[in-house]
Amino acid sequence: MTPPPDDFGTGPAGPAPARCPVHPAPSGSGPVDLLGPENEKDPMGLYERLRAEHGAVAPIVLDGDVPAWLLLGYRENLEVSRTPSRFSRDSRHWHAWKDGRITADSPLLPVVGWQPMCTFADGAEHERLRAALTESMGRFDRRGIRRHVTRFTHQLVNDFCAEGGAELVTAFAQRLPMLVLTHLLGMPDEYGPRLVESTRDLMKGTETALRSDAYVTEALQGLVERRRASPGEDLASWLLAHPSGLTEEEVVQHLRLVLLTGNETTTNLMANTLRMVLTDPRFRATLAGGQMTLPDAIEHVLWNEPPLTVVPGRWATGDTELGGQQIKAGDMLLLGLAAGNVDPAIRPDIAAPMYGNRSHLAFSGGPHECPGQDIGRAITDTAIDTLLLRLPDLRLAVDESELTWLSSWISRHLVALPVEFMPRRAEPGLVADPAAATPSPRPRAPRTPEAEPAPAPCRAAEEPAPAPCRAAEEPAPAPCRAAEEPAPAPRRAAEEPAAPAPGRVPWWVALWRRLLGRPSGSAR
Repeated sequence: MTPPPDDFGTGPAGPAPARCPVHPAPSGSGPVDLLGPENEKDPMGLYERLRAEHGAVAPIVLDGDVPAWLLLGYRENLEVSRTPSRFSRDSRHWHAWKDGRITADSPLLPVVGWQPMCTFADGAEHERLRAALTESMGRFDRRGIRRHVTRFTHQLVNDFCAEGGAELVTAFAQRLPMLVLTHLLGMPDEYGPRLVESTRDLMKGTETALRSDAYVTEALQGLVERRRASPGEDLASWLLAHPSGLTEEEVVQHLRLVLLTGNETTTNLMANTLRMVLTDPRFRATLAGGQMTLPDAIEHVLWNEPPLTVVPGRWATGDTELGGQQIKAGDMLLLGLAAGNVDPAIRPDIAAPMYGNRSHLAFSGGPHECPGQDIGRAITDTAIDTLLLRLPDLRLAVDESELTWLSSWISRHLVALPVEFMPRRAEPGLVADPAAATPSPRPRAPRTPEAEPAPAPCRAAEEPAPAPCRAAEEPAPAPCRAAEEPAPAPRRAAEEPAAPAPGRVPWWVALWRRLLGRPSGSAR
């Protein structure tokens, strides 16, 4: 990829401002390398150190000492994501192109190199591409998605349930999202394993990122060619037929976007939520006691452990000021989602529960807010619910202190989650018939029926996500408190799994009877 011929008007270079990432400070006090060992070891610790040293906006460098700004403040993240006129999503504004600092083999290219899709467009072009994506994704039947998630969950559980133990990151959290996404896109299931490896590799920015990106793109190009010749009920076919008139390249790139972001974010959300359920006694006790629904719990995890810690990028369209720093035209800014979620300005008490509060930054905000977040939530909620119904005695097989994480510049992954449980037989019948794959529901906290909104696809282009802190519009953000945020409505009755068949004892009753020393089929 070569720099664009157009000059976006950075103007003559002036004196270097204090702490400017384009003119780094002398050796020993310069910007932190976001791909360096400090971030790999403890990204949250690094963010807090940068916040203490620089405030809400900190200078950092990326691969090849490419300079950028990392947003650490909640208010600053919202201001940048909600004002595309000042902070464009089009990476062709980047002065690093003009300086020749981005080489053709840079591992940053698969993530930040300009591509013909909505995430790199603004204005009317963004609206055209975004409409095609959100309206096509809106055609998915949410109940149908949950049925497929349930079926795939049973399929995966059948693979290890007789062993009495499993490693849930590789055997479950990394496999399920890709199984669902390839199905929604219209790809055969056998593509899943290699796509999992390739998508994770290219998002980490490794030396093989470009090769992995080429494989993903080629697989999707083949899918588009097949769907043009033989359309189906899938995302690829709907994008090809959308009135926005997407080219084949645009369709491929938007399918790639859904595959990359959907798999990475959902895998991490599933792993983080499972870890919380298995390691935090208060968390699991609250779920079992019926005081909190699993969707509420997921929002709590999205606050404290968002699937993506950093989202690249935005590029300044002109000289401006942000968080006390002087930003130059063409500077790159990275949205620090994880750092913004724990900004002391909006969360003075970090231990306060955030159940049901959706004003976090986990899915970004503004016109580029994640369009598939509701699908990601549905996959996570349904998968974990089904897993716990099949294996109600699921427990961590190692001490919590033995769990480890692997961090890249944009995300933090739980490496492994070993668990153990009572061995049980596989149930192939639950996989063969999707309609029969829906188990009995876990008891959920009672809710007010009239508070139930109808589910709808994310429409971030028209309605940015609500935030109690109105940080981009008010002088000082008010604290975001879960008690002030209305809890998300439960699923509609039509989306709830069917009641147990006559004569079948629900799992929670059987478990309770075993604890009391009674036969599981006992009537009392």
